[in-house]
Amino acid sequence: MFINSIKTGVLKGLETTWMLAKVIIPVYFVVTFLQYTPVIDWIAYLFTPLMTVFNLPGEAAIVLVIGNLLSLYAAIGAMKAIALTNLEITIIAVMLSFSHALLVETAVTKRLGVSVIKVVLIRVGLALVAGLIVGRVGAIL
Repeated sequence: MFINSIKTGVLKGLETTWMLAKVIIPVYFVVTFLQYTPVIDWIAYLFTPLMTVFNLPGEAAIVLVIGNLLSLYAAIGAMKAIALTNLEITIIAVMLSFSHALLVETAVTKRLGVSVIKVVLIRVGLALVAGLIVGRVGAIL
């Protein structure tokens, strides 16, 4: 019985690792590839004014968009490919904790009969407020 539990645990762990790797690794490679093109610089330039409100570099917009549209795991892949400080990673993590995977979770919300607009506004609003707070407190510390 103990050996079966160990086997089951190892197999489940490998399945989970494979599932996460299928998301994280491709996003990491795409974002890394984009760093060798002008695309990342364009995105950074375009979003720097907005991202500085949260004490983040312009490149952080990529991570936030990926996390909001796809998943937290995809955001982790993008985050790893971009050089971010511990504070910047923390700010992004707090923001995405409120507003990750909006497309999938909004579909679930709609099926439950809850107002999609209200849920999206609340989640995105909380992400923005939390990002402002953590970004400002982090800048002070």
